Amino acid sequence: MSQALLDALRGDDSVIATELRPPRAELDSADGMDAWIDTYHCVRSLTRQGVRVFLTDSAVGTQEENNLRHLVTNLGRDVDRSHVVPFLTSKHSLEFCLSYAEQTWQHGFSSLVVLGGDKTVGRPRCVEHAWALRREIRSREPRLALGGWANPYGNASQQVDFIGDDTFTAEYFLTQIVSHLNPAPVARFLDELARRGTDKPGMYGVFYYRSANRKTLQTLSRFLPVPVEPLMAEFAAGATPVDVCARTIRAMRELGIRHFYVSNLPLHGTAATLNTILERVDALAT
Repeated sequence: MSQALLDALRGDDSVIATELRPPRAELDSADGMDAWIDTYHCVRSLTRQGVRVFLTDSAVGTQEENNLRHLVTNLGRDVDRSHVVPFLTSKHSLEFCLSYAEQTWQHGFSSLVVLGGDKTVGRPRCVEHAWALRREIRSREPRLALGGWANPYGNASQQVDFIGDDTFTAEYFLTQIVSHLNPAPVARFLDELARRGTDKPGMYGVFYYRSANRKTLQTLSRFLPVPVEPLMAEFAAGATPVDVCARTIRAMRELGIRHFYVSNLPLHGTAATLNTILERVDALAT
């Protein structure tokens, strides 16, 4: 088996991942099948390049198809499962969540990201905080490497308190989306991690903004810290979606961040788009 995610995060090399959203549960059979076929092709093409793939669960409150069931049924054995990491939110019954975690390990996936899920939309959580669900999962399936959540745009001291507390019950964390257009809070978060000597590895979220549509950006800002006006200005000045994404990765690398996951990439040509972004990042360094 190839290097598991946690081992890779603890290593010397940069880890790049993508976050994919499974098809919506309300799609009819034909559309749902087509959407999943596209998802499988996307996962295969990314993992063959050594890119980790996160699959979300009920993103922004919208009910999605069961990501684990489809992965197990359709990916086959030609996809490196150490490179595929499902998300699980607490917006299910507790028994479902615990069974899901057991199946994750049984089917060869070595890691699981466990999040609370948006409280304002969709189903209610089965627990108040994600750490409580991770604690239950740890007692049921201790072999899984668990990922948690942090927000660099929150209070830095409080966020590092959460990560460093024993109740966090995770070996690594993912962060809220960050941006080169607002790097100061991220720098404060990194400084606080260093000051406390917190050694849990983190993966920092980068969003692929596909356009400068104000209405879309304002809708996204309900869920993400979107710098709407500066983004509009960058696009108006001629920046492309690839440029904007690459600038964020470059700026975060300059702060010392090595591990990233990229969200909202197009489902068609995902690997090619990601490669173009990373090439632009390298070009910005010269």
